[in-house]
Amino acid sequence: MNKFMLNETSYHGAGAITAVVDEIKARGFAKAFVATDPDLIKFGVAAKVTDLLDAAAIPYAVFSDIKPNPTIENVQSGVAAFKAAEADCIVAIGGGSSMDTAKAIGIIITNPEFADVRSLEGVAPTKNPCVPIIAVPTTAGTAAEVTINYVITDVEKKRKFVCVDAHDIPVVAVVDPDMMASMPASLTAATGMDALTHAIEGYITKGAWALSDMFHIEAIRIIAASLRGAVANTPEGREGMALGQYVAGMGFSNVGLGVDHSMAHTLSAYYDMPHGKACATLLPAVMAYNAEATGEKYREIARAMGVEGVDSMTQAEYRAAAVEAVRQLAEDVGIVTSLKGIAREEDVHQMSVDAYNDACRPGNPRETSVEDIEALYRSLM
Repeated sequence: MNKFMLNETSYHGAGAITAVVDEIKARGFAKAFVATDPDLIKFGVAAKVTDLLDAAAIPYAVFSDIKPNPTIENVQSGVAAFKAAEADCIVAIGGGSSMDTAKAIGIIITNPEFADVRSLEGVAPTKNPCVPIIAVPTTAGTAAEVTINYVITDVEKKRKFVCVDAHDIPVVAVVDPDMMASMPASLTAATGMDALTHAIEGYITKGAWALSDMFHIEAIRIIAASLRGAVANTPEGREGMALGQYVAGMGFSNVGLGVDHSMAHTLSAYYDMPHGKACATLLPAVMAYNAEATGEKYREIARAMGVEGVDSMTQAEYRAAAVEAVRQLAEDVGIVTSLKGIAREEDVHQMSVDAYNDACRPGNPRETSVEDIEALYRSLM
């Protein structure tokens, strides 16, 4: 039996953020807790939403103690701030960091027995849906607005842990490409490649099935056609990536990911490497490693990436073509697929152990080992 979960309501397209006010009023919320990051406040991105709240006379409190790789401490301070604000809903504005922090805060508020943030790791047996979240993404990558996952960094133990909880899914997603237009090219590239990693890993993961395959292959096609334009900040590219990353999220949230994400989580924990950049850096090498366990799926990946003539290729040829198409896209948007100067040799073994123990690793299509992961890290150093 397969189970499939999506958020309750989603809005898409330029100008969709006006729906934030409509939803708050329709659901009878009295006060919003706006969770966002300092840069989005500094550059006026969050104000695109809070100005709407002001105009509608909707009370709100702003919480911005959120780091790019959100920590246990960020969550704890957010829980305290939410209680002090006496709010009844969360408006999460930002990328995966804001969304993940909002999810953890919302879960702990309604499930106080999980106040120890570490207790949320894995599939925590929470009983109650989190505080209602209206999610407004400002990056086209994580799809946290439609997923049941979030990731928190344990600074003390130098690790990131994945939380999977059907109770954390936002009730409303507002996917407005205008909210993403101010992203710098480097962030657009990194988050876009993260979305592509979601789509590819979700397509080949052990849990994949017909419904998730439908979402993932379409997400690959949209992202491959849109990411270069999004990096160049074209309206068409932004619109395409806003949709493509959401479609990828609809799939992988329900079937899982693989060792690329496990290794990326570890890189972020050790070196504070942005998650999207970590995923993108690893993707071609991990794809090549997994190829033998993917049947004919790389042919469809190559086709979705825009490779011509795949039906006349041998299995080895279309697998190589799929990997090369992904590597070329990464190069075209400025992603360097190397860990030289980033990863340290003395860290590799423990990083590999941590990656092996990560919640995403069991979904990898090829059975792996600590030694295999070590070899993958070293191949990029």
